[in-house]
Amino acid sequence: MKELVEQIKAQYDAFLENAEAQVEKGNKAAGTRARKAALELSKLMKEFRKISVEASK
Repeated sequence: MKELVEQIKAQYDAFLENAEAQVEKGNKAAGTRARKAALELSKLMKEFRKISVEASK
């Protein structure tokens, strides 16, 4: 689970960096990377929820 949390943190950092580049500089490629990171982050969060619920049983 610790590894999963590290992956979530890494994806969030990538999302934040690229989203800021898109908003502040109008970088369209950064927007694409931010959306990709957001999608991956969504998948990781679902996995975290699944593991967390199983661990609490």
